[in-house]
Amino acid sequence: MSRSGYTDDCGGWDLICWRGAVESALRGKRGQAFLNQLADSLDEMPVKRLIAHELQAQGEFCTIGVLGAKRGINMEGLDPDDREEVAEAFGIAPAMAAEIVFMNDEGSYLAETPEQRWVRMRKWVGENIKLENAQ
Repeated sequence: MSRSGYTDDCGGWDLICWRGAVESALRGKRGQAFLNQLADSLDEMPVKRLIAHELQAQGEFCTIGVLGAKRGINMEGLDPDDREEVAEAFGIAPAMAAEIVFMNDEGSYLAETPEQRWVRMRKWVGENIKLENAQ
């Protein structure tokens, strides 16, 4: 199983419900505020590169970890594989945390560099910000 908690065993009504939860989390007020802060944090990075499979490692971060570093969240004690724990620490829905983690770690079928991951994830974040909130 991936860090997002996603598996190939989800289908039918369970999948429909899950995708609804993800979309609701991304479009909601809390999700939009998070995405806007995340976009700002990504843009402020002096070195535009993102890691996979961890929140932070050797001074580098995954997409969610970038905002955690800006907010001063102690990510050392967080289990990057526990989407509920990560969601609680960041004040977002578990469905949103799982989706961001999935996109960060597995959102590309191509082998990509950390710099390419940053470009892809910054684009994804921007695409999920509502037009009235767009940056």
